[in-house]
Amino acid sequence: MNNKLKKILVTIGILAFVVITNKYIGNNVDIYTIKEYVKTFGVLAPFIYIVMFSLVPLTFFPDSVLAISAGLIFGFSKGYIYTTIGALIGASIAFFIARYLGKEIIKRKSSDKLEKIERLIEKNGFYIIFLLRLIPLFPFDVISYGAGITNVKYKDFILSTLFGTIPGIAVFTNIGATSLNIKSTSFYISIALLVLLFTVSIFLKNKFLKDKLEEKH
Repeated sequence: MNNKLKKILVTIGILAFVVITNKYIGNNVDIYTIKEYVKTFGVLAPFIYIVMFSLVPLTFFPDSVLAISAGLIFGFSKGYIYTTIGALIGASIAFFIARYLGKEIIKRKSSDKLEKIERLIEKNGFYIIFLLRLIPLFPFDVISYGAGITNVKYKDFILSTLFGTIPGIAVFTNIGATSLNIKSTSFYISIALLVLLFTVSIFLKNKFLKDKLEEKH
């Protein structure tokens, strides 16, 4: 009973945070608004940015917008590092929320397809999560929550997240870093890399993941 009550209270707290945060964030926040806000913290700006990115799983705010903002605020190298740190923390938060609160509930209501995906992740945890992280078309936080309800080891989850997010974070932060000069060659290269990333993502989604899901166990 105490454990159930604790889970209920934690769930209520998370939902309250989500509702309040989304009410104040709204739909009008862009990369320049984020830039001005983060810069007001001076030397603490990197820390504030990392905290913001870490809380993305609870706000449903587009992580790509924050990654572009990081490039604009800090430049490519620092922006990439800060975004990676924030992404790993945020992914961990979502993973453990799902593992602590959602696993039993989702398992009771699981469909054949969900069970198939769950078995796939449990059998090839690192490989599947790594592929999913390479695909921007798959929502970042959904992957984290989804992995949390399986029995995949946290070590495999976080390492596959670390390596799988390298291309996406690099491309988005580079767009931000070069966005102040949209006529530069670097900016056009960034856009070309973004198109390439999405093209490769679609290929991976259709070729590898679809085949894996259609395999009989």
